[in-house]
Amino acid sequence: MEDDSESRKRKRTSHACDSCRHRKVRCDGRHPCATCSSTGENCLYGAEAIPKSKSDLILDVVLRSERMLQDMTAHLHTLLAPASPLDPRISSSPLAFVSPPTIDSAHPHRPASSPDQISNAILSQFHSSTTESILAWPQFKDFHRLRRNYRGSVFHLESQRPNLNYRSSGVLPYLTTSETKEILSSFDNKVNFWYPTLSQAKRAEVEMKVLSNSLSDGIDSCLAFLVMALGCAGHYIGLITDATADPVELDSEHRWRLLNSLYFDHAFKQVHLAQAECSTTAVQCLFFTALYFAFLQRPIQAWSFISAAAIKCRLLLSYPASEPTSEHLECLRRIFWSCYILESDYLAELSALPQAGIADIESSVPLPGEYNTHLSSAIEEQSSLYFLACISMRRLLNRVHDLLYARNSGVASDVNQFPSVVAELDHQLTRWKDLLPPPFQFAINQEAAPSIEAGFLRQRYLACKSVIYRPYLTAGLSLTTRGEQVPDTVYEGCKTCLEACCLHAQNLQGFPQTVMVDTWICSLSMASVMLIALAAAREASLRTCLPNINELGPHLAKNLTKWMQVPGRGVSPSVMQSVRLIEDASVSLQNILEA
Repeated sequence: MEDDSESRKRKRTSHACDSCRHRKVRCDGRHPCATCSSTGENCLYGAEAIPKSKSDLILDVVLRSERMLQDMTAHLHTLLAPASPLDPRISSSPLAFVSPPTIDSAHPHRPASSPDQISNAILSQFHSSTTESILAWPQFKDFHRLRRNYRGSVFHLESQRPNLNYRSSGVLPYLTTSETKEILSSFDNKVNFWYPTLSQAKRAEVEMKVLSNSLSDGIDSCLAFLVMALGCAGHYIGLITDATADPVELDSEHRWRLLNSLYFDHAFKQVHLAQAECSTTAVQCLFFTALYFAFLQRPIQAWSFISAAAIKCRLLLSYPASEPTSEHLECLRRIFWSCYILESDYLAELSALPQAGIADIESSVPLPGEYNTHLSSAIEEQSSLYFLACISMRRLLNRVHDLLYARNSGVASDVNQFPSVVAELDHQLTRWKDLLPPPFQFAINQEAAPSIEAGFLRQRYLACKSVIYRPYLTAGLSLTTRGEQVPDTVYEGCKTCLEACCLHAQNLQGFPQTVMVDTWICSLSMASVMLIALAAAREASLRTCLPNINELGPHLAKNLTKWMQVPGRGVSPSVMQSVRLIEDASVSLQNILEA
């Protein structure tokens, strides 16, 4: 028996091919394996297995389990869930823009060839592309005014803010049927268009509760209060950002601000129910609470509820049998992707924030499919397409931050590595733009976009473009600091970065989504633009890269100063600090350009 066992052991082939074992990389055991397919090498398996350690044996089991689960999942999807036409991972439609090609870690300039390779778009902690990181550049050491007005970290400023004062009165104002429908319509056209997570069936329940005055102390009433609060806030934002609004409507701004506060106060008194309960409605309550804190420009609280919603969402997605309907499952997936976008936005400026783990599994969660979020099928489709476009952009932005600016592995400071990575990322960004559906197409200039959504996506595009090309600017600044000449390729990269930065700032306007959800992140992003422009302006060899930016600082300060007053429940100290940075940088920039 012992001889037969030894004979079988000698005949058994090793799990990893010879090439993967030599390179010490994971092998999927196929013929050929994915690694050899992507590198073009011969995939050979030796007849004699190298003795395996305990960790190797564990890895074998894990890999076999992964393949088994993937096969089972694919089979179940085939049997139970027909492919949604909105899922670009299995569709050849123009929606393929949502899932740009992954990057092969061994060859970052070349897309990975394995179609089933998992590539989560993760935003690394402690990345070096925050506004605070830019302010620490040596180019600003002589600008004492900037240093003096920068009094503390963003987290310190926000964590020291006074608590919100909640109203003790339990009385809500009387609303007519038309006013209630107007509020819910505002929620549909804004919040539920940007983050389409509330079904028409659930919306009808909310409307019935409000109109019948049957709001109580249950979790369904908490959801209704939150929908009404966000609907009132959306209507208020629409009034102050609409240049054609009726003067009579503008006079009622105070009433709409008061209404959204009252509804949120009632909701927040019941949000503990959502924290304790484990259901789709609970996840919706946590997510909508996060959105309202984003409207209040309180990033720490918004991040806290985003994390809570994401973790509970992950739990319910792991145990879908508790709520087996497809509507519940699709709602959870959409909240998952909404949390992914928003969490990444906050981590982009507060890189040390703990992460909820949603980015670690994002490639395994299906993209949004069919879900009845609007009465009009055309608007519902537009909302889904827009949502997919935002998901795709956030995934690409995370790849940019990770590949270029990750704490230990980012290549932004290595002039021998970053050009090929920048070229590939720029290719993916261009592909994203070119494959946008017609309603969201935009020109890369200062002309008015054909729609609000196209204008907002253009801002995302320009922000991504500037971050992709920022390594060229830092390389150019380093060369000029050392008194060396800037090569033409570096100069052109600097010019691309600065043009994208400045166009991003010049195109800043009161998009409802920007004012309602993204004012905080926008203020820091615009402060980065001014700091980058100032750093380039102080170097004569790079100053010619800058476009005409004489009115840039006043334009940014005017808009952000107006928007930071919108919530009416205290001003964000970090937004205020960003405005001061923009104003100080603008003064210094003008002094340099006029000298």
